[in-house]
Amino acid sequence: MTYIGQTGSSFKVRFKEHFHDFKYNHSKSKYATHLLENHHSMGTIDDTLEILHTTHKGRKMNTIEQFYIYIETIKGTQINDKSTVKPNKIFDTIVKNMKK
Repeated sequence: MTYIGQTGSSFKVRFKEHFHDFKYNHSKSKYATHLLENHHSMGTIDDTLEILHTTHKGRKMNTIEQFYIYIETIKGTQINDKSTVKPNKIFDTIVKNMKK
């Protein structure tokens, strides 16, 4: 399963936030909640986080994040809020052409 998220913080800071929520059973982090509900352990930062794309925060980053969430939704592997993913013809076209 995959959680897609953006951060303006360093990866180290973001990982610590997820780890804190996991350790103290807080529901602020959707990722930590998934781990806890499914009785998973929390891996290391190197095993857990991956940079998919870098850009400045704003509309561009939001669109890129939505695209990666969309891809994981199509694969059935995302743990983000499923109600935020809507049909998107542009994303469908991009994904279709990526497979070629």
